[in-house]
Amino acid sequence: MASRNTSDNIEEYIKQLLNQSGSAEIKRSHLADAFQVVPSQINYVIKTRFTESRGYLVESKRGGGGYIRIVKVHFSDQHQLLRNLLGSVGECISEQVFTDIIQQLFEDKVITEREGNLMLVTATDEVLGEEGPYIRARILCRLLQRLDRKG
Repeated sequence: MASRNTSDNIEEYIKQLLNQSGSAEIKRSHLADAFQVVPSQINYVIKTRFTESRGYLVESKRGGGGYIRIVKVHFSDQHQLLRNLLGSVGECISEQVFTDIIQQLFEDKVITEREGNLMLVTATDEVLGEEGPYIRARILCRLLQRLDRKG
């Protein structure tokens, strides 16, 4: 079993808060103290693991009473999810964002684990080469359009 690092533990803690109420409002300094890390470690976890492509909205208020609010986006139906994802795809997309979107499609039961894994192995930089980010964006757009078709 792989050992969990501090970032994994912070992510898990925030996800537990989200599961309790649908949103998590945290003070960066309090969370840093609780996990005995510097506040930039909290920033790192939030910026890399609670991204829009993973289905999260993050709002940050700085200052003395500052906080970070994280909300897991829930869509009323599959069509809304797919349209939202399609709208977020630009003309190029990184392998990491592609992976995040495929993971979200799996978590929302739009695709199976096998389908997701097949998509991931075919859309790597190694397979797609230099034009990978552009090809990947076109693949993802077509995929989302096909998944959004009724019937």
